[in-house]
Amino acid sequence: MTTTAPDTRRGAPPRAVRRRGGVMSSAGLYLATAVAAFLFLVPFYLLVRNALSTDAEITGEHWKFFPTDLQWGNVSALFDDSSVPFARSLLNSTVVAVLHTAGVLLVCSLAGYALARIPYRHANKVFYAVLGTLMVPTAVTFVPSFVLVSSLGWVDSYRGLIIPGLFSGFTCFLFRQYFLGFPKELEEAARVDGLGYWGAYWRVVVPNSLNFFAAIATITFIGGWNAFLWPLVIGQDPSAWTVQVALSSYMTNQTVVFHQIFMATAISILPLLFVFLFLQRWLVQGIAQTGIKG
Repeated sequence: MTTTAPDTRRGAPPRAVRRRGGVMSSAGLYLATAVAAFLFLVPFYLLVRNALSTDAEITGEHWKFFPTDLQWGNVSALFDDSSVPFARSLLNSTVVAVLHTAGVLLVCSLAGYALARIPYRHANKVFYAVLGTLMVPTAVTFVPSFVLVSSLGWVDSYRGLIIPGLFSGFTCFLFRQYFLGFPKELEEAARVDGLGYWGAYWRVVVPNSLNFFAAIATITFIGGWNAFLWPLVIGQDPSAWTVQVALSSYMTNQTVVFHQIFMATAISILPLLFVFLFLQRWLVQGIAQTGIKG
């Protein structure tokens, strides 16, 4: 008969006790995860439930888990509403978010690479100036930016919505920190082959940094899609509204169209869910690669 040797280490708890503690710890972890998942999904349930309900069912005193008759006609009613060009606002948000993301990646990655790799005696001063922009409140630059955009005739245009936000001091900082940790051997090999800084950046650094670029692109796209205040001021004509401005139009001092608000919100978050679900793994991996190096 086989016997299990007792654990003779001084102060070691019995194996059964340790096993029981491990099971209880795992059970607690699963329970906490389940509770967090439930709390995370509740807003989505409320969003879908109210989007497929009437205003009377949304504001009624008797709560139903789901309405008796699902109001799929709310979708067509949303896009048929002539007072709010919701389809146009979705197109505007898509164009603005995509071009804004591409522009930020290009401008900030070039700036971060230059600050990290190109030898220049004032490079640190420029870097500190970039960091200084993070300390300036957005409200301070809002009016001067609008005056400049208005003087250029960019109101109610994609140029006015996109170009003023192409540079981000924080994104530039992240790119600089990442490029400081990028293997110099790869760039040195590229220079042996006759490539300059631009060639090394475009042919070596970028192809080997797609994970980090994807992470920054995800964060930038979400921020560009959710932007509200600047598009509200620049997009004065309904044809220039983004989706966030269109959502605000369903709530006025006189009326609040609940089912349209919820349906429009449900549709407007679909691109964000798509981006997050397919690119979420790059968020942690990419930001973790920045490092903090001087």
